[in-house]
Amino acid sequence: MMRLAFVALITALMAGSAPAGSPVTDSSVERIIARELATWPKEPGGAAVAVRIAGRSLFFNEGMADQATKRPITSDSLFNLASLGKVFDATLLALAVRQGELSLDDPVDKYVTELQQSGDIRKVTLGQLATHTSGLLLPQDHPPWPTEGYALPDFIRVLAAWKADKRHQPGKQHIYTHAGFILLHLALERRFRSPIGDLIDARVLKPLGMADTILPLGDESGRAQLAPALLERTVQGYSEEGQAIGATGDVQGYYHWPGTAQMYSSARDMARFLAANLGELPIDPALQAALQDGQRGIFPMSRRVTQGLAWEVNRGPRLIVEKNGGLNNTTTYIGMMSDEKLGIVVLSNRGSNNAGAPIGRRIMLGLVGLIGAEVPRTKKPPASM
Repeated sequence: MMRLAFVALITALMAGSAPAGSPVTDSSVERIIARELATWPKEPGGAAVAVRIAGRSLFFNEGMADQATKRPITSDSLFNLASLGKVFDATLLALAVRQGELSLDDPVDKYVTELQQSGDIRKVTLGQLATHTSGLLLPQDHPPWPTEGYALPDFIRVLAAWKADKRHQPGKQHIYTHAGFILLHLALERRFRSPIGDLIDARVLKPLGMADTILPLGDESGRAQLAPALLERTVQGYSEEGQAIGATGDVQGYYHWPGTAQMYSSARDMARFLAANLGELPIDPALQAALQDGQRGIFPMSRRVTQGLAWEVNRGPRLIVEKNGGLNNTTTYIGMMSDEKLGIVVLSNRGSNNAGAPIGRRIMLGLVGLIGAEVPRTKKPPASM
């Protein structure tokens, strides 16, 4: 197999070079990242990594944004975020709750009024949708993947007919469901009478200075309607086996109306999101508090993992707040060790069954040593929040 070339693009987001005497050097970070990425086949395709450490943002890129044209991945390449987009939904929701505009306990039919004459879906709350505890599970949420999708009237009709059972009771269990977040989108759009993409842009992205992150509208072919300058920077997606899937800028999914596509972003933009979530950007206090609210565990998933608003709180050797995502042509991960002010984003244009999460965790655990924080032995986790 051809040896991959590693290229590190190192820059500071908030500060200049590392402080005098700091053990965190560009080369030491690069070695840890390169070691972990070497375990993951990525050609064709590649990865863009952003690390937040010691008050700086460092960028590491390898591989091709498009193998056919030999266009390399850079920190400004745009990737399909897949389910990483849910943390932006959660931030929007948490901000609205903090500002008293709605409540996590609001029933969804308060805003999606077509469901007010329905059955079990009326028991579902906004908070349950954001924590995957609604019980809602549609065939499009799990394999074997069906071919059928939904126009909005079809989706409403299916929701209205949904029946809870012993294993799918609102608020009683954790079941990962993309359909729940599509319904959350609808509720937020109805509450604020604005498209979900515009809401996220005005309330989250613009205040954080994230100019290259967007929730595009999809046309009938599924191609994202990005501005030409942005579309030129999107990566070609590849399958786990290395086959090109679709065209650059393609969106995927079973929901066929505006606002249901996946978000796109770059490693550079996601580094700003990392810095904000770690409390290292000068932003509005309400937005800062909303970011922290989203990271709090709400529903226990296992002995060590608690579900927050889209985020998962993993109480292993170190407390990690994280979210992973993936489609058949993209793999994404964002993780943070808030106590150490350490975080990472991994964006790849190669589908790989959520490989970004273990790689991201291993990189963070390796980086902990650079900032002088010994990784403790695993202890019994504290009670869930």
